[in-house]
Amino acid sequence: MAHDVKLACLECAAVNRVPAERIAAGPKCGVCGAKLMDGKVRELDPATLAKASRSDTIPLVVDFWAPWCGPCRMMAPEFAKAASALAERARFAKIDTEAHPAVSRSHGIRGIPLLILFRGGKELARQTGAQRADAIERWVTMSMIEGM
Repeated sequence: MAHDVKLACLECAAVNRVPAERIAAGPKCGVCGAKLMDGKVRELDPATLAKASRSDTIPLVVDFWAPWCGPCRMMAPEFAKAASALAERARFAKIDTEAHPAVSRSHGIRGIPLLILFRGGKELARQTGAQRADAIERWVTMSMIEGM
């Protein structure tokens, strides 16, 4: 018997139930039609971050960054490469800490870039500093194994 996974749409924040065996088929949001698992990095607002980090049963990797941060800008293409490589196993998003300072306070962020891995309402891991795509992929994979 297959199980369902829960995914908050990163466009409209609607929570969707998707059969686990359909993840590779590119499921879409039942409300707005946006792709739920497409290997792309999505920009989040605080409300969508809160909903997705609470409800998603597939890992959600969030890059906390700011436009003035050189290392953040340097890591952005590497983060996108990791998102593409892990497209069927995790979702990737980013949130601008300058535009949303309350998010930094609520997550205890003291430095950026910072990656946090969420699943099922829990923070599983965090990693500070700019990383290459292969290092991000290894960190996500190891964090998912340790968080099981």
